[in-house]
Amino acid sequence: MTDQQHKTSVTVIGLGAMGQALAGAFLRAGHPTTIWNRTPGKGDDLVAAGATRAGTAAEAARASDLVVVCLYDYEVSRAVLGPVAADLAGRVLVNLTSDTPERSREAAAWAAEHGIAYLDGAILVPVTVIGTADALLFHSGPRAVYERHESTLKVLGGNTVYLGEDHGLAAVYDNALLDFFWTSMYGLVHAFALAGADGVKGAELAPYMSALLSIFPAAVESTAVEVDSGEYPGDQAPLVTEAANVDHVIHASVHRGLDVEALNGIKAVLDRAIARGQGADGWTAIIEAIRTPEARAH
Repeated sequence: MTDQQHKTSVTVIGLGAMGQALAGAFLRAGHPTTIWNRTPGKGDDLVAAGATRAGTAAEAARASDLVVVCLYDYEVSRAVLGPVAADLAGRVLVNLTSDTPERSREAAAWAAEHGIAYLDGAILVPVTVIGTADALLFHSGPRAVYERHESTLKVLGGNTVYLGEDHGLAAVYDNALLDFFWTSMYGLVHAFALAGADGVKGAELAPYMSALLSIFPAAVESTAVEVDSGEYPGDQAPLVTEAANVDHVIHASVHRGLDVEALNGIKAVLDRAIARGQGADGWTAIIEAIRTPEARAH
């Protein structure tokens, strides 16, 4: 028996850039790999490397013990998987399609109705990092199902994390981290635009941006403590002072003809927090203004 025959067979449905990276990682690790995509013309390199191209989604579903899906969103995922539910019965389905926790839980309920063991997942790295020790992926769902295929799933990334039984947890973590990433990236680009309006090149500002990042690890840790405790010390930098600083940036941006929609949103949250009587609290106190009354009740 060859080494490949000892490996779990895997099907990858969805051959966008990420899907191809996933299939490639499985192939490199010696897993018999079947691939399928809704539109033809993708995956030739994978076939050349040893993958089997299925003719239909049903054939792809039946080909392997473990079926991994990576599509645009859960609407597309449901459209692809719905017609092949019977072919997936008795197999393990791992959905690495990004979406919301609600859709993840709905997908899990659908899978349970059709006798499909289901794990939800999220990929937190770009295509080029898949299959490396640094690749971060989250999984949530039944622990027994995850543990059965843990070694296979870790082929996709050395930093593969199981979060718990709730199928929505992978999406919860994914959404939260992407929230931080995209708002931070917007701020980064906006800062370059603000400095650039006065003739400062991006390369001239970049070293100071990088230096500023050094405070973030400690800020993340302290903010986590404060949001969990509900205590927001503001003796060094109260919200009223920070609100004035944000106002200065807004005024400078408007004067230079830059978009300030995101900054106005930040200022609105600060104003609501101050109106709630939290002007002497620290920055983290804005979480009370970010949350809806319903969320605060829980």
